[in-house]
Amino acid sequence: MDQGMVHSIDQRLDQIMSIILRTGVLLAAFLVVTGGIVSLLRHNTTVMNDRNFHGEAQQLRTIPGILHQALAFQGPGLIQLGLLVLIATPVARVLFSVFGFLYEKDWTYVAVTLIVLAILSYSLFGTH
Repeated sequence: MDQGMVHSIDQRLDQIMSIILRTGVLLAAFLVVTGGIVSLLRHNTTVMNDRNFHGEAQQLRTIPGILHQALAFQGPGLIQLGLLVLIATPVARVLFSVFGFLYEKDWTYVAVTLIVLAILSYSLFGTH
């Protein structure tokens, strides 16, 4: 490949990664704000007791539970889904980077990016 074509491919990959990040962050913000508004509208008379901490409800601790709550247009489910999208956004960028570097046949960056992806995956799904 000539230098101009490589530069063009790099620019296109950068644009796509930028779109992935921007879309993910905006979608996450939209979901969190929408969930907050729904929660306030449905529970505006609930008095919060901040003396005792109670964790999230069991249905909001799993991805299927979060999806079920979000599809039912429940505020906490929408907020949790927004947070999942926010967490998934950089993971999607790293995953896309792997394919971009594979396309460019840049094996060093493929290896480094796969290591980063493995670390991210372990931090999200590994046992603690």
